[in-house]
Amino acid sequence: MSGKKIKVVLAKPGLDGHDRGVKVIARSLVEHGMEVVYLGLQQTPEAIVNAAIEEDADVIGLSVLSGSHMTQFKRVRELMLEHGIGDRLLTGGGIIPDKDRDRLVELGIGRLFGPGADIDEIANYIKEWAESRSAGTAET
Repeated sequence: MSGKKIKVVLAKPGLDGHDRGVKVIARSLVEHGMEVVYLGLQQTPEAIVNAAIEEDADVIGLSVLSGSHMTQFKRVRELMLEHGIGDRLLTGGGIIPDKDRDRLVELGIGRLFGPGADIDEIANYIKEWAESRSAGTAET
């Protein structure tokens, strides 16, 4: 990934209508030197993965506040694997109970961030993942 900007697709899957936080994250990631494509509200997992493929994204970030995190993250991950982009990072955040976070990590989802998470920490996590990927040691 050296020399190439990290490309991140951000989306709000499902019926959740609150996107202020993800817009703040999007702006922050741009300020950290990343290219960000924000798909907006009420995206389907299929649309999210298709956009990630079209954009050749390195990272997919989901923001889920509606309680549908298990369904949304799991389906996006399944589609990523089906479409041959399972090596990309799937991360995100929202209102996600600890017990569900553990289950999502078992499914191959990267680190998850809750409300009030440090924006620099999110950017650094993505950068570190990208660096480990370019070194051939990427993990979620």
